[in-house]
Amino acid sequence: MTGRRVLWRAVVRNRWQLGTGTGLISLHQVCESLVPILIGVIVDQAIGPGDGGALLLWVAVLAGLFTVLSMAYRFGARRLMIAIADEAHLLRVEVASKIMHPRGIRTDRRAGDLLTVATTDTDNTSYLLDYVPRVAGAVTATAVSAVALLVIDVQLGLAVLVGTPVVLLGLQAATPLITKRVTDQQNLAGEATSLAADLVSGVRPLRGIGAEHAAAGRYDEVSRRSLRAALRAARTQGAYLSASTAGGALLAGGIAILAGWFALNGTITAGELITVIGLAQFLMEPIGTLAVVPGWVAEARASADRVATVLDAPALLPEGTETLDAGSPDLELRALRYGPLDGVDLHVRPGEFVGVVPHRSADGEALVKILSGRVAPDEYEGGVLIGGTHLAHLDPDHARRAMLVEPHLTDLFTGTIEENVTAGGPLDESTLAASAADQVVSAHPDGLGHVVAERGASLSGGQRQRLALARALTARPAILVMHDPTTAVDAVTEHEIARGLRALRHPGSGHLTTVVVTSSPALLAMTDRVVVLDGGRIAAEGTHAGLAVTDDDYNRAVLR
Repeated sequence: MTGRRVLWRAVVRNRWQLGTGTGLISLHQVCESLVPILIGVIVDQAIGPGDGGALLLWVAVLAGLFTVLSMAYRFGARRLMIAIADEAHLLRVEVASKIMHPRGIRTDRRAGDLLTVATTDTDNTSYLLDYVPRVAGAVTATAVSAVALLVIDVQLGLAVLVGTPVVLLGLQAATPLITKRVTDQQNLAGEATSLAADLVSGVRPLRGIGAEHAAAGRYDEVSRRSLRAALRAARTQGAYLSASTAGGALLAGGIAILAGWFALNGTITAGELITVIGLAQFLMEPIGTLAVVPGWVAEARASADRVATVLDAPALLPEGTETLDAGSPDLELRALRYGPLDGVDLHVRPGEFVGVVPHRSADGEALVKILSGRVAPDEYEGGVLIGGTHLAHLDPDHARRAMLVEPHLTDLFTGTIEENVTAGGPLDESTLAASAADQVVSAHPDGLGHVVAERGASLSGGQRQRLALARALTARPAILVMHDPTTAVDAVTEHEIARGLRALRHPGSGHLTTVVVTSSPALLAMTDRVVVLDGGRIAAEGTHAGLAVTDDDYNRAVLR
């Protein structure tokens, strides 16, 4: 898929609304161009001879012309606005569906940039449906005006027919530069938006390590680059607009001056002079529209190119076809190599609660990234098996139902607490207690109906973590993998959560499996077994109590 194809598809799938709207807008422009012609006729046929009856007749015709003119624009604009809104909606849904597809997409764009593509760029692309009728109307108006001028005087008509293409061709030379600068502007604006989203979501950790000034400096640099690109694009488009306006004005002025000369020589009548001057003034609008269209199309094309890169992005995960039998699957890692991981072998049995302690945070992040399906199978070595089936061979929906991976940094969504926890399913009070999210509910007068701001900005870091954990527990997956789920809560609450997790998912001889990647002693104390990662490999294994006694490195990493 290319940007050109995205634009062409927008035209094709809105052809009925676009065709009807374009026809009505063109009719409106025909009527607009007939107004000065009709005024000239009134002067020659009624006012000049002093014929009152003819004057009434032609004024009635003029009133009818204005009625058709107004109605054509009203209904044409309505058709076109429907087409633009529909196309923008369809593009947003397509882009969002592509981004949220269970198989994921291979892209270098970050979340903020993808959000810009799904909103701003889809809107800009749909605006092509506004440009097409504008061009058609401008061409129609120019053609009708040229024919009228040819009838009045051949030289005047030829001035329009020759002068208009000359002006447009001269301006066309700037189109590639406009396209390039608009594309640069949109790419840098997307980069700035993406960085802003990352910084807002991570503002608390940045403050914790005193890095907010460095982060602000980085954003300032990216923002300034985006500003410079926007100013370059604006200057280019401003110069182009000035040149196009001047070109159209000179052409219209030249026609009016030539008509005045012909009137003095008696070549044309007074009414024809009025018609020519009116058409010359009227022509400035369609010629100006035709002159600025390349800039509009350049912006739509740049946005369509960005939309196309998302829609055409290949899937991150293969199209797995295998399914899992009902029951409790196990989780097995075989000689897993990715990033810092250097041959990890781990078998987690059904119903087991296992803790993974990475001495290096990169080891834990790499492990969680693979399990969450954010790494393509061809980017790592070894295998991840669920119930004896390779993760890459499983249908993504089955894989996600069998194993849920809750990353360290999670997002909440605009809505109530209950909507964030249940995600549309039934509410389970036990998950609120196990995650200590019931304390978050009781802290707000509206309880479960308390409205959460976008990305959970209205809550503290600990409250967001507890609600995200409650959401994961409510899903009740057969295998639940968590990465540092309690880093933002206090020690007392952390112990409550650890006991709640154990009681909820491992009350006795259950079949739910839990893996927690953490260095929290409260959580590790509740596990059946602890695995230690060091240097990308499993360096030690045992119970939390046993490792605390025998492994000094484990003590330094965990017991704080």
